[in-house]
Amino acid sequence: MIKINFKKSLLPILGAVAFCGVTSGERLVILHTNDTHSTIDPLPDGTGGVLQRKAIIDSVRNAEKNVILVDAGDVVQGTTYFKYFKGDVEYPLMDMMGYDIRVLGNHEFDNGMQSLAKYYNGTKGVPLSANYDFTGTELEGIFKPYLIKEFDGKKLGFIGINIDPASIIAHKNIAGEFREVIPVANELASKLKNEEGCDMVAVISHIGYITGNSKTSDIDLAEASTDIDLIIGGHSHTLIDPKTPEETPSLIKNKNGKPVRIVQTGKQGRYIGKLSIDLGQLPLAGGEQVEYELIPVTDRFPVELLDERMIDHIRPYREAVDSINNVVIGYSEYELEKSRTGGLPNLTADISFQYAKSVADSLQSMGINIPDVNMSIMNVGGIRHHMPVGEITEGQILSTYPFSNHMVIIGVKGSDIIEAMRISASKGGEAISSNVRVVTDNSGNLIRVVIDGKEMDPEREYIVSTIDYVAEGNDDLVSLANHRKIWEDDVEVSIPILLWIKNQQKLGLKIAPDQGRRFVEEAPSLPFVEN
Repeated sequence: MIKINFKKSLLPILGAVAFCGVTSGERLVILHTNDTHSTIDPLPDGTGGVLQRKAIIDSVRNAEKNVILVDAGDVVQGTTYFKYFKGDVEYPLMDMMGYDIRVLGNHEFDNGMQSLAKYYNGTKGVPLSANYDFTGTELEGIFKPYLIKEFDGKKLGFIGINIDPASIIAHKNIAGEFREVIPVANELASKLKNEEGCDMVAVISHIGYITGNSKTSDIDLAEASTDIDLIIGGHSHTLIDPKTPEETPSLIKNKNGKPVRIVQTGKQGRYIGKLSIDLGQLPLAGGEQVEYELIPVTDRFPVELLDERMIDHIRPYREAVDSINNVVIGYSEYELEKSRTGGLPNLTADISFQYAKSVADSLQSMGINIPDVNMSIMNVGGIRHHMPVGEITEGQILSTYPFSNHMVIIGVKGSDIIEAMRISASKGGEAISSNVRVVTDNSGNLIRVVIDGKEMDPEREYIVSTIDYVAEGNDDLVSLANHRKIWEDDVEVSIPILLWIKNQQKLGLKIAPDQGRRFVEEAPSLPFVEN
């Protein structure tokens, strides 16, 4: 990686060259981020980090007259900063960076509505949500459906749009009414254009560029719209790169054939999106008139140009996080990627399976009538980071499994498991125990589910180890909600995983899970690993 260190004397050049563009009238610059997921410090490759992000934001503000900074949700969840401090780190930093507009991601709800209200009450930015009705809840009165801002005599409307929480946000963590994305967005866009006289309408959304399910995506919204010019998105972690429009098109035609500009910056704060709008050209003929680029967040700015107030805020939290990250608890033989299938999902499901079997054995030995556990299903969405080869620290595990979910043992009818595996196969796989194979065709269509070398019986009840979030039918595994609860753990899911890895270290064993796929295409014979 080539590192560039800009001196103070070069910053005026950065502003004059890197941010040049249309000049026929006043210009508005919209900077945007999404799915930063508690990435406070730079990532191992040197990208990301809130201090360098703030330095870039400041450099743009110094170079441009009109700047709006927006975030499209999922500011939190994904590192030990959130695991331990519940938002005390991230939310004040958002205010220090000067975000003007913010929308909710699904992970903002991970600690419930009361916690969310605590952080959003009095926030300096304007929180937007048009299709969540929080009447009668802790969040009532905090969010506005839209915001109008005026520059150089031109009016711009911003609408906040949120994801359908069904099978995404745990029932216990959200209350209120969800309103369908397309009718709400179109109704408000029409109001802003035709009643409020806005020259441009932008939707700030957390619904995803594309979805692997029936939920509305940014592309769906663009295609169904008539008055939306721009969609600033999040949720799907899509890096919409203007340099490769054939991979993730940024311009999508609406109902009238007019291009809508869709943008998104990936995840973990590796990039800041920059939109340039010539106010003299408003109202727009099409979204292609909105210039778009990605600014990489790297270590280009020297320490003396980083925000001292943010440094002081982070310092005590970083010391605590570093102390956790320095506790080595094991050693990984392989590089275990965060993926839909393979080593890390396999490890996760196998630990769950072994843990549940040991719980059942223990309860049986005490005379409690509990059946043997047949299999494990864990959601890959609950795995937030990959596991590099080499030392494994306590902090790594807490960041990899950050959610406050609990292991459960449930009884599920075979037909409901088969339906859940059909959905999983269509998405590319899920974490399942080593005694299970999901057989598909080469298009990901389910053929059958095999357990312990036999085809799963749709009429039989199987005893499944999973987490409460999955048992509720979340992550699109809706049919698993039709279960009989047998047992629930009283500690978070990361604890048994930590204990298992520590035990491996005591035994002198490295972490070396089965790396093979468990969602497989039709084959004459299928290998199994005994547990």
